[in-house]
Amino acid sequence: MTSLRKTAFVAGALYLLTFVSIPTLALYGPVKSAMYIVGAGPDTGAIFGGILEMIVALASIGTAVALYPVVKRQNEGVALGFVGSRVLEAGTIFVGVAFLLTIVTLRQAGAGANALVTAHALVAMYDRMFLIGPSFMPAVNALLLGSLLYQSRLVPRVLPVIGFVGAALLVAGDMAVLLGLIGQHAPSTALAALPIALWEFSLGVWLVVKGFKPSAITALYSRPAGVDNGSLAPAAAVR
Repeated sequence: MTSLRKTAFVAGALYLLTFVSIPTLALYGPVKSAMYIVGAGPDTGAIFGGILEMIVALASIGTAVALYPVVKRQNEGVALGFVGSRVLEAGTIFVGVAFLLTIVTLRQAGAGANALVTAHALVAMYDRMFLIGPSFMPAVNALLLGSLLYQSRLVPRVLPVIGFVGAALLVAGDMAVLLGLIGQHAPSTALAALPIALWEFSLGVWLVVKGFKPSAITALYSRPAGVDNGSLAPAAAVR
């Protein structure tokens, strides 16, 4: 495998790895219940869910770091923005995990009914952190990375188009939740998130199986990094 083929494979594999957090929807159920902190159930599910989410956070950063050396040749500023947005998303995931694991720690310490209000507050904070982090930031990521891939044609243009559509639907769903029009855990909210999930999954599969389009790689590496096609004239004029 060439260096760029390896880059595509690693980025795609990391994108697919971000889907390991799907079981947390069930694993976090008990710890988010109203009376969890005064119960006697096992903590293993919540702890395992936290580990899965931390893996997702690190894999998310990895996708941006892996792709940056290639996509920066299209537009370095946007590529840096994508890395930053991925890091920010990962940060919100870590904070959210800390909220729920704090509830587990309080229960293990025997905080009991006196900590019920605290537990409920931590769950509410996790839900809001999820809304502005893992729920909203993928839309920003799709717009940034999607624009780079669409312009460079490193992958078929239909993939970033799916990302653009998914970003619009995801933002609309998040706004509806913030305005109280729908519930954060309502089926319609999940449906609004499906296109962005399809974008990330299909991109991961494509990068693993196919990699970057050779013609696009040739075009990118035949000009200075970060300079779009047809934009060499201004630079020449400055010189």
